[in-house]
Amino acid sequence: MTPIPPLGRLQAVISVIIPTKNGSKYIREVLKSLTEQDFKEFEIIVVDSGSLDGTLKIVKEFPVRIFEIAPDEFDHGTVRNRMAMAAKGEIYVFLTQDAIPMRKDFLRKLTEPFKDPQIAATYGRQIPRPDAKPLERFLREYNYPPKPMMKSLDLLPKMRIRTFHMSNVASAFKKEPFWEVGGFPDPCISNEDMIIAGRLILKGYKVMYVPDAMVLHSHDYKPHLQLKRYFDIAVSLSLNPDIKSYTSSGGEGFKYLRESLRFLLKNRHFRWIPYAIYESLLKFIGFRLGLMEKRLPLWLKKRLSLHTYFWERNPSDASPS
Repeated sequence: MTPIPPLGRLQAVISVIIPTKNGSKYIREVLKSLTEQDFKEFEIIVVDSGSLDGTLKIVKEFPVRIFEIAPDEFDHGTVRNRMAMAAKGEIYVFLTQDAIPMRKDFLRKLTEPFKDPQIAATYGRQIPRPDAKPLERFLREYNYPPKPMMKSLDLLPKMRIRTFHMSNVASAFKKEPFWEVGGFPDPCISNEDMIIAGRLILKGYKVMYVPDAMVLHSHDYKPHLQLKRYFDIAVSLSLNPDIKSYTSSGGEGFKYLRESLRFLLKNRHFRWIPYAIYESLLKFIGFRLGLMEKRLPLWLKKRLSLHTYFWERNPSDASPS
């Protein structure tokens, strides 16, 4: 691997890329926060896939570049790659439509580690919304602690697949290594952030977790949606065997359940304990089914997946390029 030369200046041109679909609930706050950042040398690109709720009307209130695609063109990897190709920046920042930067130095903090020529990607901390349920608050604390972390090959023997964890909810990539590993997987059902992080790390680059780059972000997934979500995550690993080979046999899932139960007990959320066990069981079932998806009929894969469009386009389980 050839080291990437450091950026000539911290405030190099940055392209912020935000995919949207029916995102009117939070997109105004996201864009307002971005326009109030403490430096201005960046562009904002919004790619919308058929919003029907006024999202585009809100987006047009802000100085952004807008791309529109048909809903059936969306893919977690393909669309982000296309927008990166259209971007002017030497750094790509990816945000989701519901991730609100919490401070005016968000972009500066997220991109500051790129002074190190070996760091190819960064990701920020997710702070749960005030109304987030206990298990969602625990998830954010578990995956996004207050302490920074450098992810590299050195961690693989100990952390295995967790070494590759990152999130496109709030992430940044240097342009050259991003394309050196082919960008995001394409086609991609889910988990595009972990796949590219894994490929960068296996190439010898480093990925930095930056807790000072904070976004307000959390979800309220129902248990059956968690099953579907984990099915898709496992499918993404099956389609990327170079990353799948570092998957542990259930150890990480049991550790997560143990720590979540400890959190619930400590905070006296006793009524959530059965829910946590049930949700973890569904995640486990979804994940195991996803790993064996090649043996499942197409109709069942569509039922088990959050993203039926993927199976309509890839009925033969096409591998990513």
